[in-house]
Amino acid sequence: MSDSGRADALLADLPRDGRGRLKVFLGAAPGVGKTYAMLQAAHTQLRQGVRLIAGVVETHGRAETEALLSGLPQQPLLRSEYRGVMLEEMDLDGLLAAKPKLVLVDELAHSNAPGSRHEKRWQDIQELLAAGINVFTTVNVQHLESLNDQVRGITGVQVRETLPDWVLQEADELLLIDLPSRELLERLRDGKVYVPEQARAAIDAFFTQTNLMALRELAMQTAAAHVDDDLAQGYRQLGQAAPAVRGRLLVGVDGDAQAERLVRHASRVAQRRHLPWSMVHI
Repeated sequence: MSDSGRADALLADLPRDGRGRLKVFLGAAPGVGKTYAMLQAAHTQLRQGVRLIAGVVETHGRAETEALLSGLPQQPLLRSEYRGVMLEEMDLDGLLAAKPKLVLVDELAHSNAPGSRHEKRWQDIQELLAAGINVFTTVNVQHLESLNDQVRGITGVQVRETLPDWVLQEADELLLIDLPSRELLERLRDGKVYVPEQARAAIDAFFTQTNLMALRELAMQTAAAHVDDDLAQGYRQLGQAAPAVRGRLLVGVDGDAQAERLVRHASRVAQRRHLPWSMVHI
């Protein structure tokens, strides 16, 4: 690598305006290996001398994931009682006080316990980033807000925990953790994702091979769109104009019950194809 190339690489690793960097491990469904990949990456950082803390990692009882986590520094979770149930959440203030270089925060779309400072875990992550702390996190594609209707159409399931698309779009790095549908189904049947009773119910409902193939395609499209955005940013940094977009997208709505769904879908298509788009009321 040339001296200028090394300089560019070093600059790319620096926080923007003191802000931490966000790396997202994206998957098509639970069980593809997002958390495992995140923990492997964390061990690499640890060997390189990076001071890191696991803020919250959901192992779901998977032995291989628990083994990887056990070798990392961990921040104790906060415990609180809500309606007779003991809940555990990430200790955001403890992490901010510790000021590590890197924090691991599993399940980006998670809803925090009532009474937490932020309603959503992605908001906790925004506070860590604002404090100059780098974050590794994980998320499944079905939690993206703009894909909510599409995922429901594919699976018949209304995903309740969602996050705004801009959270993913602002990630400094997005890594797709991919696993063929057949292999994921084998992991389910072998009890490597859920306990046997839960696995059987999951295969019969959400985790059909057709559903998994469709979700996998959505995850690939989302990752490809992020790569396109990075490429466009690269052109801007070089002072060059990105390739001209072709055409425009126009969506017409008349205020009926389908209007919101159409607008979300149009926004997603326009983002994926880098098209300017407009909405008109008919």
